[in-house]
Amino acid sequence: MIAILDNKYQIDLSKPIDISIPLTNTDENPIAWYIEKPVIEPVVFGDWIGKVSEGKSSTNFNNIFFNPHGHGTHTECLGHITNDFYSINQSLKQFFFTAKLITVEPEKIGDDFVITKESISTSLNVTNEALIIRTIPNSKDKRSRKYSNTNPPYLSEDAAIFIRESEIQHLLIDLPSVDKEHDEGKLLAHKAFWNVKDTHNLNSDARLNATITEMIYVPEEIEDGNYILNLQIASFENDASPSKPILYKISDFRL
Repeated sequence: MIAILDNKYQIDLSKPIDISIPLTNTDENPIAWYIEKPVIEPVVFGDWIGKVSEGKSSTNFNNIFFNPHGHGTHTECLGHITNDFYSINQSLKQFFFTAKLITVEPEKIGDDFVITKESISTSLNVTNEALIIRTIPNSKDKRSRKYSNTNPPYLSEDAAIFIRESEIQHLLIDLPSVDKEHDEGKLLAHKAFWNVKDTHNLNSDARLNATITEMIYVPEEIEDGNYILNLQIASFENDASPSKPILYKISDFRL
């Protein structure tokens, strides 16, 4: 099925490129922020078990316990860092965007690996609404990595400011956070990207509709370049939701 967006972009909807990581209750699930793996289990009422294979139910009827920030691909709004409540379900109202995929090797600075402004500064232009950052090395174990207490790479404050000033509305990255794991609560990259100056008294020019998506995985065979991004979330009234970002290659199209 072919779709045409804004009379400019032609995409083949039958060829989606899924860059999300599935949420499972196995040891293969990625984990960040010092929590345990997700729990997916049938509801139990007395001797009734909500699982068809147990022979006592006509349906599978599971409870799911998870944390969107720590258990896989998720999209968050500025409500993640503000005193007042903001919901990703209210912040993200459009779902198709022009996007640029870039591959970046974080720079060794002291004991850290950092995505600097210099490493991304030649990659953006004013037509991009979303930026997708794939870091190298890019091994498949990102899909199951245990990040807690490993000091993963992160985005510098200057890089986050540059991304904001490049008018990128939606930032996607294959790391558990855009900020350093142990940063004393500074959250410099989050604040810079959302233009949040005071988390308790939100400034009027804070970016209410901008989003950050973390813990994606972009396979090696997907080439850097321009795509159409379909950013799908569940309708959670929460600062973040598990999400399913989908890329589509852009075909040449003329009216």
